[in-house]
Amino acid sequence: MRLTILCLFISMLAACNSTGGAGLDPTPVTSSIPPIMVIGFVGGFIRHDNVAHGGVQLAAGLRRDYRSGVYVRVFENRRSEDAHKEIVRLLDTNHDGKLSEEEKQEAEIIIYGHSWGGSETVALAKVLQSDGIPVLLTIQVDSVAKIGEDDSLIPSNVAEAVNYYQLNGIVHGCPKIRAADPSRTKIIGNYCFDYSSHPVSCPGNRWYAYLFERSHIAIECDPRVLNQVDALIRSKLPAQTKVQFHKP
Repeated sequence: MRLTILCLFISMLAACNSTGGAGLDPTPVTSSIPPIMVIGFVGGFIRHDNVAHGGVQLAAGLRRDYRSGVYVRVFENRRSEDAHKEIVRLLDTNHDGKLSEEEKQEAEIIIYGHSWGGSETVALAKVLQSDGIPVLLTIQVDSVAKIGEDDSLIPSNVAEAVNYYQLNGIVHGCPKIRAADPSRTKIIGNYCFDYSSHPVSCPGNRWYAYLFERSHIAIECDPRVLNQVDALIRSKLPAQTKVQFHKP
């Protein structure tokens, strides 16, 4: 209980010191054809526009390179319901207020998230499963399960899933994800990173977050992880320029 309260306090402080930046608005949608959707979730109490965080930077790069046909948006992990409503809105191409089976099967959705955002990634995929909506790919980065959620079991509507985690420090992620139905979901891998011997600098994060969540933050801004996540997402999108995340 004390650990949970401490982690919540640290995340709240980090959220209070968040900063915005350019290129953070979702890609506008003008076509009647539903776009490929890339939905990101930030962790803790971090704001969706806090550019100190890798998931926000990644989304900005995608928006810069994909001007049409791809919808990219980052949400706070507590706003999963808003993300779900936005997905349904984009799929409802005839604007009749409900989704047909054809509209559902047109869905091309990628979801990623860090920390509590990783937990919400799986939670949103499960909601979409209850809707009968498929998901192309889920990506979890040091996923920390929220109360009442199971971030280790990937629902069968997800085609592919991958998990990046680390085990250093007091806050660390889910070490293994598994498919509810292995015949329908491919687990790309569970990849462990060690920051005790290979530290990563994360400019923009406050000292208290760095002190208590050093490795948990490091994996989220590690160029190795960001480049792998970026490459996986872009492998599902039309060919564009690859953005490299360089170590500060």
